[in-house]
Amino acid sequence: MKTVESLNAEALYLELLRSLQHLLASYPKPPRLVGVASGGAWLAERLQKDLGLNDPIGVLSSVMHRDDFASRGLATSAQTLLPFDVNGEHLIVLDDVLYTGRTIRAVLNELFDYGRPASVKLAVLVDRGGRELPVQPDLAVARVTLPATQSLQLARSDAGQFSFEVQGA
Repeated sequence: MKTVESLNAEALYLELLRSLQHLLASYPKPPRLVGVASGGAWLAERLQKDLGLNDPIGVLSSVMHRDDFASRGLATSAQTLLPFDVNGEHLIVLDDVLYTGRTIRAVLNELFDYGRPASVKLAVLVDRGGRELPVQPDLAVARVTLPATQSLQLARSDAGQFSFEVQGA
């Protein structure tokens, strides 16, 4: 278990890259990368380049399937963009931080509005525990514990470098 202070987003990204290189070798053709807006989409974009994948990435938004939509409304988040047919495809859904599982539930509902993939694997940089739904990542590079009053999210500099931001008390 790591502490928030010890989380180096760039080092975790490199570990995610190495893990995905091994995972991709087990598929007859590379699976499609789909990022959860916004941190997961940033990961998918960079991984596509670093893995030398030619297929376009997808982006999934949780906005329309959130169970707290009535209180949150439309967040200023990226729209879902799946520039390929998901039917029969193997997908790796990427997210920056997994917490309650509610965002992943929402993006899976959004994904299945577009079709039926052959398989879906979930890879995250950080699993912070605190699950409210039975959602577990296939790959989590780091695990941390944070108080419920704090949030952890990935930030990206103009140069494309990753870091983490902790918000709350």
